[in-house]
Amino acid sequence: MVTATRLHDEIDEILPGLIADRRYLHENPELGCEEFVTSAFVIDRLRALGVEDIRTGINVTGVTGLIRGTAAGDGPDRVVLVRADMDALPIHEENDVEYRSQVDGKMHACGHDAHTAILLGLARTMMNRRDEFAGTVKLLFQPCEERGPGGAKMMIEAGVLEDPHVDACFALHMAQDAPLGTIVV
Repeated sequence: MVTATRLHDEIDEILPGLIADRRYLHENPELGCEEFVTSAFVIDRLRALGVEDIRTGINVTGVTGLIRGTAAGDGPDRVVLVRADMDALPIHEENDVEYRSQVDGKMHACGHDAHTAILLGLARTMMNRRDEFAGTVKLLFQPCEERGPGGAKMMIEAGVLEDPHVDACFALHMAQDAPLGTIVV
């Protein structure tokens, strides 16, 4: 059984890697449907974790992967999709931080670098806990969120809610006014 303390300890253990991933992504922003370096980075991380059925090139640079739980369930296995967006904005970064954008005129100003790193952290955590859940977690790294007509629509049209069929979908987004370590629903 997962306890809050155990989960916090596990997150604390992987946090330095998440921060490093986020900073790498922040330094290397790419605009919508141009996330080639970002998607390659995501694919490498997912493969290293052992995520199954990694699909790439969805709507140009989108990536999906499956984490199948191995615990016995009481009913039919469900599929839960968790989505993070990956694209940056055409903004010149003025922040004076060591991990500032290295690409002139492009910046992760909306937190998509963090969203991608967080979903990679979730992938790591769920891979470590496959024996504790039944069903499947489908990871979706979405391109083109900031660009019309919108990456979500294009990903849905490309069939990401099928094969396997998705029963529930969650997206994540940074909230600067939420206290650190909290989830706002």
